[in-house]
Amino acid sequence: MYNLIKKILFRYPPENIHHSVMRGMKTIYSLPLGKQLLGAFCGVKDKGLEREVFGLKFSNPVGLAAGFDKDAKYIDELAALGFGFVEIGTVTPVAQPGNDLPRLFRLPADQALINRMGFNNEGAPAAAARLKHKKSNIIVGGNIGKNKVTPNEEAVSDYEKCFHALFDVVDYFVVNVSSPNTPNLRALQEKEPLKQLLHHLQQLNNQKPASKPILLKIAPDLTTEQLDDIIEIVQDTKIAGIVATNTTISREGLATPAAEVDAIGAGGLSGLPVKDKSTSVIRYIHKKSNGSFPIIAVGGIFSANDAQEKLDAGASLVQVYTGFIYEGPTIVKNICNGLRR
Repeated sequence: MYNLIKKILFRYPPENIHHSVMRGMKTIYSLPLGKQLLGAFCGVKDKGLEREVFGLKFSNPVGLAAGFDKDAKYIDELAALGFGFVEIGTVTPVAQPGNDLPRLFRLPADQALINRMGFNNEGAPAAAARLKHKKSNIIVGGNIGKNKVTPNEEAVSDYEKCFHALFDVVDYFVVNVSSPNTPNLRALQEKEPLKQLLHHLQQLNNQKPASKPILLKIAPDLTTEQLDDIIEIVQDTKIAGIVATNTTISREGLATPAAEVDAIGAGGLSGLPVKDKSTSVIRYIHKKSNGSFPIIAVGGIFSANDAQEKLDAGASLVQVYTGFIYEGPTIVKNICNGLRR
């Protein structure tokens, strides 16, 4: 049934239809028995799927990646769809509009998306205010970044502001230095600036009465030498783990005609084309680090087989985004049913 609905949805601009569909889901959720209806079709209840990772207990290992619910507007509705956790953001200290439209593109032939959203969000304080009123007990991660106008030399201050704004309302943090859509952001993945940033956040974290897990989200385009540095930094700073991976800037091996891809222009590619690259990064990090820290896998997960592949490579949890767009609202239930089998 979703394949038929998808054909209709895909006739409209991606960003417009995203907001329309989510508003519609919020309306359904608010109706008498709406929450129960969503849960009946999409919910997941199985004690055997529970996972305890970096001190948190997840109802199941399938989460929603950052970028879908940037401003924490749909947490309870997404919980009803069965997600084991939701990662909001990327949020920045001050609201910003992001890049010019259009900035989100579908590549159906590749089951992929290209986005250059540019951290469009209403700011960390606005997200925090909404999270204070969530009704579900779903685990929420806060994905944090810097404002576009903030130079890299002052980036630490932006991450600190987001950390303080969200600390009381999220269960874990993800430091995003790997988006290709904010100018020079990926330069923060270099060894020294990254070590300085994570050390600073861990110092702030350790000053709290009870610290919270901090993870680092990395790009799939890093060299093995850079991955070795990442492993060293994670172990040195004692952050909780890694989210692997963000979108790729590569355009290799796409079925979509090159002229169409070129016309879209810059942006991060997600979906099936990044699946193998993401799995390779996860496998390398897990093996090289001797599994010394957890990894949340994201990149090309559409099915239980895709999720199992990531778990076999060394991931502890998985996240979907593009797969959610292409597979529909039962993706979590389908993946969890497959993992159970």
